[in-house]
Amino acid sequence: MILMLVFTLLAVLPVWIFWRNPYFLGDLRYFTTVIKIGIRMAKIRKRFSSLLDCFLEHVKKHPHKSFVVFEDSSYSYIQADRESSKVARALQTHAHLKEGDTVALFLGNQPHFIWVWLGLAKLGCVASLLNTNIRSKSLLHCFSCCGATVLITAAELRGAVEEVLPALREQGVRVFVLSESCDVESIESLSDKIQQASDQPLSLQLRANVNLKSPALYIYTSGTTGLPKAAVVNHERVWLASFLGLIAGLHSDDVLYVYLPLYHTAGILMGLGGAIERGCTVVLRRKFSVSNFWDDCRKYNVTVIQYIGEIMRYLCNTPKRDNDKDHKVRLALGNGIRADTWTDFLERFGNIQICEFYGATESNIMFVSYIGKVGAIGRENFLHKLRNPYALIKYDLETEEPLRDSRGFCIKVPAGETGLLVGRIGATAPFGGYLKNEQQTEKKLRDVFVKGDLYFNSGDLLRVDNQGFVYFQDRIGDTFRWKGENVATTEVADHLLTVDFVEEANVYGVKVPGHEGRIGMAALTLKENMSFDGKRLHQHVKNYLPSYARPRFIRIQDALAVTGTFKQLKAKLAEEGFNPDIIQDPLFFLEDNKGYVPMSKDIFSSISEGTLKL
Repeated sequence: MILMLVFTLLAVLPVWIFWRNPYFLGDLRYFTTVIKIGIRMAKIRKRFSSLLDCFLEHVKKHPHKSFVVFEDSSYSYIQADRESSKVARALQTHAHLKEGDTVALFLGNQPHFIWVWLGLAKLGCVASLLNTNIRSKSLLHCFSCCGATVLITAAELRGAVEEVLPALREQGVRVFVLSESCDVESIESLSDKIQQASDQPLSLQLRANVNLKSPALYIYTSGTTGLPKAAVVNHERVWLASFLGLIAGLHSDDVLYVYLPLYHTAGILMGLGGAIERGCTVVLRRKFSVSNFWDDCRKYNVTVIQYIGEIMRYLCNTPKRDNDKDHKVRLALGNGIRADTWTDFLERFGNIQICEFYGATESNIMFVSYIGKVGAIGRENFLHKLRNPYALIKYDLETEEPLRDSRGFCIKVPAGETGLLVGRIGATAPFGGYLKNEQQTEKKLRDVFVKGDLYFNSGDLLRVDNQGFVYFQDRIGDTFRWKGENVATTEVADHLLTVDFVEEANVYGVKVPGHEGRIGMAALTLKENMSFDGKRLHQHVKNYLPSYARPRFIRIQDALAVTGTFKQLKAKLAEEGFNPDIIQDPLFFLEDNKGYVPMSKDIFSSISEGTLKL
């Protein structure tokens, strides 16, 4: 009788568990993976090894396995090892690099980016990854703030470097270009020096003092305000970011398609780093091409793709083809996909597991949607929250400050309501900060729930439903996201203020039907007795701002709305958008070949209906 009762309970138990939690198996798989990662990290902490060491282990295990496929060339793990050793020796000899030095990389997606990065790691150096879209003042700022003594650039980007070369000369910077020769004074060729160098392994003593807390990379982020800031990514964060592939289900026999920029966290850590951690093959492309995307996947037998939200929308907007589901892609890993695009993508391209994640380069909190629930960026669970304590707190969009109770502490939002995500800074969830930017590093939330506590302010509004699924709602503050890039409004405003007819500038992002993120818009006041010149403004933003940061809409106002402390108000402007039926102020739209032209109802309708491409 007792035995029968036990069997009955065992039979009923799974039913009861699934009734209470239909996502039990997914949670269990996630817990198991996280525990494995925890055990592995404990070993790494006890006896340090870097992602470079992981790469070198794969070189020993399967030296002739394909590591990087680029256009019509394929490079094995052993070839990549040898090429990176040649780079390291060339830089050691000609740039006199040593452990702890910082080198800035101004390179697009190409195999030499990877060889240089690995080569620098073999020397114990830190790589500072410059965005290839930046120019002039921003380029010089990003280079100067990282403390690099050497700059390595691609031949096609040499012109951008020449613009700031006088300032680099003053700083005593060595500039190398990946070409066989160079006739520009103060710029040295590097390709010829690499070819002449030995490909023999380098001594481990060259990086003997590197440890888990040592900086590995400087990756630039707009953060919340001002010019780009260099987020400090140490070797521990490199490991943790690379484990995202393991959580998502990346295997050693996978072929991963990487077309996102390698100067971004997603490209170099989640993409390339995840592939190295798993020992799989990377198909590298210079940049995203919507017309070649699926053809590339078929040509190279791609099984895993990366994405940002806009990419998925672009793919869904292409004309339908009979072979849309003819591919080997089984997993898509990325962030920023909208729920409607998610559904459309699966219906159009087949049964592909989508693993959405949420995080930022400098953030101390990350979510992974390991269940794959449409629209969710992650799922709450006790294990995650135990290691990375976080909360959603009430936030006032008008004052742009968290709401506090009578005691002065922040207020948690109940399940189902939207709140500002904050992550507690501590030993298990540290905040690396920004290099040479103490003001922004110290700009954290204090006294959140108890006196003296310290939290990282994500700048994002999230919502958690009653089942524990987490949803992204919006981005607050002085940063918005467009075309997969973060745009700092203050940096754009600073450029606009240098135009002689602009008196004040308030830059913000506005939503566009059918598009991810927000597109740039600026409210301007004009100097007395001066008029708006759309062609001149267009030429100015074209010269100084990357395409994704150029305001697409301009609103001319008599005076800008400010708070009592003269802080510009953006929320109401963003809500009003660019509808000429609502806004009585003069409105202008940036047409690619004409500059800023008066905004008409026809233009607005074309944008709303999706017939005018942005």
